[in-house]
Amino acid sequence: MSQTIILDMYISSDDYLRYYNGEVKTVVATAVDGRKVSFPANVLQRVVTHEGIRGRFAISFTSEGRFEKIERLR
Repeated sequence: MSQTIILDMYISSDDYLRYYNGEVKTVVATAVDGRKVSFPANVLQRVVTHEGIRGRFAISFTSEGRFEKIERLR
């Protein structure tokens, strides 16, 4: 059974470069329900724009905790 976590993320393009360049491997964030979550920074490549990463996203994980997908909600 998969699990979905909703996050509001605001990462500038300059800050995202740290993830892209491999300086930062893991993102730690607070979900909208208050849970602290961590996930591999490379999953953000699918949602980055020239302005960085901005908006609400749904991140789905398998029951084993492996990343499945990320979707922009708004």
